[in-house]
Amino acid sequence: MEYIKVQTKKHKKLTKAKIIRRTLFIFLGAALVSIGLEIFLVPNNIIDGGIVGISIILSHLTGLTLGLFLFLLNLPFLIIGYKQIGKTFAISTLFGVTVMSIGTSLLHPVSSMTEDPLLAAVFGGIILGIGVGLVIRYGGSLDGTEIVAILFNKKLPFSVGETVMFFNIFILGSAGFVFGWDRAMYSLIAYFIAFKMIDVTILGLDESRSVWIISDKDEEIGDALLRRLGRGVTYLSGEGAYTGERKKVVFCVISRLEEAKLKTIIEDIDPGAFLAVGAISNVKGGNFKKRSIH
Repeated sequence: MEYIKVQTKKHKKLTKAKIIRRTLFIFLGAALVSIGLEIFLVPNNIIDGGIVGISIILSHLTGLTLGLFLFLLNLPFLIIGYKQIGKTFAISTLFGVTVMSIGTSLLHPVSSMTEDPLLAAVFGGIILGIGVGLVIRYGGSLDGTEIVAILFNKKLPFSVGETVMFFNIFILGSAGFVFGWDRAMYSLIAYFIAFKMIDVTILGLDESRSVWIISDKDEEIGDALLRRLGRGVTYLSGEGAYTGERKKVVFCVISRLEEAKLKTIIEDIDPGAFLAVGAISNVKGGNFKKRSIH
């Protein structure tokens, strides 16, 4: 649950409509996380990674409510990382964590929807991932683990991702000693599903692709993409660092579903063309609308 984006640059002041929209979606996301935890994972002794996983273990060992640990354990990281994450992010995160903490406390007396640990891991992971993804998409977070990783990254020779992975291996491994190794394995399933659902929620099902093509038949490829895909292209000037040879680079943005057809078009025209395709989470400006194909 520590899949977050940290931004330090100054942003324009949010409008009232954007603040309301952000608040509603962070509330919805935090509420979904509460449902995933208390209705599916916690009753079946299945944990998540990060601060949530630690909180579930501590709640089980002490008998205190999960919401108390979720709030108290996240609070120090918000204070420590305030300068790195910014005021807006900190307030959004504090709001999300508060809703999640209260939500888990209110839902704690509710019975689990299933006693099958596999079903609990799958559906708990799905709901949890959607909830976390919504909170991240609208500028907040529900876990302080990555804030710690960012701070450690300045002093240790490890990336943020490597530090987070180390934390989660330790946390999920601890579940084996507390709940049994079968529950630790179910926890890994839930964590993996939640991680994937976070990606889907943030990027969306209609994820776009950026395409870079280098070929001696650049204009022929560009024309074919325009005619057969209905996508506009941009020609960029490029120069090989080793050969010094100047070439045009064909750039365009397509939908995820058009990737296979694009590769077929390029293969038909120039099988030896250099092709690089990357995922894009957001496309704005310009004219991304699909042109009519004649």
